[in-house]
Amino acid sequence: MTYKYFPHTDEDLRQMMEKVGVQSLDELYADIPDNIRFRKDYDIPLSASELEVRQAFERLGSCNQQLTCFAGMGVYDHYTPSVIPSLLQRSEFLTSYTPYQAEISQGTLHYIFEYQSMMAELTGMDISNASMYDGTTAAAEAMMMAVAAGKKARKLLVTEAYNPLTYEVLKTYALHQDIELITIPVEDGVTTLNALKSKLVQYTGEVAGVIVQQPNVYGIVEDFTGFADACHEHKALFVMDSVAADLAILKTPAEWGADIAVGDGQSLGIPMAYGGPYVGYMCCTEKLIRKMPGRIVGKTVDNRGQRAFVLTLQAREQHIRRQKATSNICSNQSLMALHVTMYMALMGRQGLREAAEQSYGGAHYLCEELVKTGHFQLVYDKPFFNEFYVRYDGDADELYRRFLKAGILGGVRYRDGFLFAVTEKRTKEEMDNLVKLAAL
Repeated sequence: MTYKYFPHTDEDLRQMMEKVGVQSLDELYADIPDNIRFRKDYDIPLSASELEVRQAFERLGSCNQQLTCFAGMGVYDHYTPSVIPSLLQRSEFLTSYTPYQAEISQGTLHYIFEYQSMMAELTGMDISNASMYDGTTAAAEAMMMAVAAGKKARKLLVTEAYNPLTYEVLKTYALHQDIELITIPVEDGVTTLNALKSKLVQYTGEVAGVIVQQPNVYGIVEDFTGFADACHEHKALFVMDSVAADLAILKTPAEWGADIAVGDGQSLGIPMAYGGPYVGYMCCTEKLIRKMPGRIVGKTVDNRGQRAFVLTLQAREQHIRRQKATSNICSNQSLMALHVTMYMALMGRQGLREAAEQSYGGAHYLCEELVKTGHFQLVYDKPFFNEFYVRYDGDADELYRRFLKAGILGGVRYRDGFLFAVTEKRTKEEMDNLVKLAAL
C-alpha cells in the first residue's frame, strides 16, 4: 500500500524488490521471527486536533516518574538557565545543519568559534575542534588519534579506574583497527606512576597512548604528577578524560601535561534527557592539530576588512582524499556545542566555580551523613569531587528499591557498592531524606 507520507511509489518498490530478488515486502521481511512481528492495527486515532495531540502527549508524559537524581557515572543533573532552551529553539539554530557553505554560515561558524575558544580555555589546551557526538566517542577518537600519531605503535594503556561504558566503546572502535587495549592496574582506587611506568617498560616502543580519567570512575581526584613525562619518555601520548564542569576548579589537562583532553560536555548545563543528545569535547596541543578529527573554525577578515569566520581545517573524507581523512565524526550540526557555549557565557567563570563548589560541598556532606548511619563505608579514603563510592552493609537491592519507591534515583550500583553523585541542584532536605531512608 502506498502512503502519502512515504516518498516511494508502487513502481519504486517493485523495482527495488526486483533488484534484490524478492516478490513482495512480506518475502523481504520473512527472516523476522513471527513471534516478534506486530500484526495488529496501531492504537492511534486517524486524526486529531492540535489540542488533542497536546493533551495526548501530556498524558503520556505524566506516566514518567520524576526522580530526585543522585546518580552520576558520567551523566549529571546540573542546572540549566531557562534562557538557554528559549534561545536554542530559535529556528535558525534548531534547523541549521553542518556549515558546508562557510560563506553563508557565518552565524554557525561564529558560535563554533566561541565554543572552541571557551573549551580551549577550560582545558588549558592550545586547540579545540568543533565538538564531538559525546564523551565516549571523543575518547575513542582520541585513541585513534594517538595511534595515527604513533605510527607503528598499536597499543593503548587505559587505567582500570575508567568508566566501563566508555571502555566498551573503546573496545568497539579497537576491534577492527588492529589496536590492543591494555589496562593499568589501580592501587587503592587510583592509578599509580609506578604501575604506568611498569606497563610502558613492558611494552617499550609499542604504546601509542595512555588514557586516564579525572575524576576517575570512583569519583576520586587523582594525582598525575610525572605521568606526562613517563609517557613522553616512551614516545606515547598522554590523554586525559575529564568531566567538563569539574575543570572549573580542578587542575586542567594542560597543567598535567596532557597531549589530548577529551570528555563529555553534558555537565555544562545539558539536561540528562534519557541519555542524549550530548556533546563531546576534544582539545589538544598545537603540534597534533593535523591529527585531530572533525573541523576547526578560524577567524579572519574579508576583502572589505570585516571580521569573518572560516573552516580553517576540515580533515574529513567529504573535503579531502578519503585515505588522508582523520574521521567523519563531526557531521553533527553542533547544536549541543551551542548549548554549552550559551551555558558558559551565561554562568561565567564565577558561576562555573560556584556550581562546582556547591556540588563538591554537597557530595562531602552526603558522604559524611551516610557514613554516620553506620551502614556505609567509604571504600577508598581518597580525595573526591562531587561523586563518591561507598559500600553498604545490608541488602543493596532492597535499599535501591526503597529509594525508587520514595522517588529517588539512589546512585549507581557499581560492582559491590554505590556511586552517589551530588550537583548544585540537590538540596540539604533532599540529601537528608536519602540518608533517612538509608538508615532504616
